[in-house]
Amino acid sequence: MNGNQFGRLFQFTTYGESHGEAMGCTVSGCPAGVEISEEVIQKELDRRKPGQSMITTSRGEPDEVTINSGTLEGYTTGTPIGMVIQNKDARSGKYEPFVTAPRPSHGDYTYSAKFGTRNWGGGGRSSARETVNWVAAGAVAKQVLEQSDHDVQVKAHVNQIGDITAEDVTWEDMLEHTEENEVRCADPEAAEEMRDAIDRYQQAGDSIGGSVYFECRGVPRGLGAPRFDSVSARLGQAMFSIPATTAVEYGKGREAREMRASDRNEDWEFDDGSRDDVVSEEGDPVPVGNDHGGLQGGITTGEPVYGEVTWHAPVSIPKKQETVDWETGEKKEAQVVGRHDPSLPPRAVPVVEAMLRVTILDFMLLSGRINPDRIDDRPGEYDTDYHPESPQTDPEDAETVTETVDDE
Repeated sequence: MNGNQFGRLFQFTTYGESHGEAMGCTVSGCPAGVEISEEVIQKELDRRKPGQSMITTSRGEPDEVTINSGTLEGYTTGTPIGMVIQNKDARSGKYEPFVTAPRPSHGDYTYSAKFGTRNWGGGGRSSARETVNWVAAGAVAKQVLEQSDHDVQVKAHVNQIGDITAEDVTWEDMLEHTEENEVRCADPEAAEEMRDAIDRYQQAGDSIGGSVYFECRGVPRGLGAPRFDSVSARLGQAMFSIPATTAVEYGKGREAREMRASDRNEDWEFDDGSRDDVVSEEGDPVPVGNDHGGLQGGITTGEPVYGEVTWHAPVSIPKKQETVDWETGEKKEAQVVGRHDPSLPPRAVPVVEAMLRVTILDFMLLSGRINPDRIDDRPGEYDTDYHPESPQTDPEDAETVTETVDDE
């Protein structure tokens, strides 16, 4: 199976199935000298893990991460970083009825049609459980960005569940309120309505879709290449890779189809020092507004990159549906009874943030804004603060020794 790697310089490759022994992620291209905290990675994983509230799947996975390569004494060495998350609460028995009778709107039939086989427990490789690896990689990217010379910040929140839409919120609102409620909506009043709506759908044996607004600040101008390697194209790929994504928008998004050019086009002005949200120097040309979402010609402008990702309703629901069994030739009634999220956006927030971080970091490495070899940008220097020290004087009984040579 191909398609398990993302990124050009900052790359991560993943493995694992929903009910397999473990999930795993290998990050290549992380600069050396980054102080890596396993606790920071774990904190991000805890935001995504199942069982964190009544509106998420009740699957009891601790999602504890172990780093087993690529670091020494707490610093990255420039070699691949290997991370493993063990599966602890897999229960495949409930999926046995669907081995040859595909669940409606899942990847069951398409995987079998492509490969002639599939790991059917919990959806196997097609399960959104696999995004635990992406969040781990995003947590590494987060620490690289924080220790670079650039103040890149990422935040997202749930801005719609069903027909309930949050009011427009500020960057500060997202930072302050997103994590205060189970829905991860920075509008507290809308969050309560969304929570009640999700409960109603869950009690009715159904599910509901929604969307997540994301924003990235501190992105330097000039990232991205025209056409197929633009930021908008690569970021779109990142977001569409998240299971159940149906739409990705930047700036005004779908609203742009109803706007005249004279309304959407943004004049240029010189930075007078008042634009704290723009990466520029006083006197630089900057757009007057940001309806384009921080991207013009697929290249970053220095303004915040922002947009929205939409998900359809989770397709694993206990309502009775119909399927066919290709092994028996029978038409069957399907009822997917298990532990599933009634709505995806609340747990998708950390996944969106992770994919935004790895994408922006990759472009920053490609453009040389961050040295791809080492975070301190000191090529050729070997005596660093993060280089391991000689542990001790060679013991007399050691098989190999070094001895001081008297040159006189």
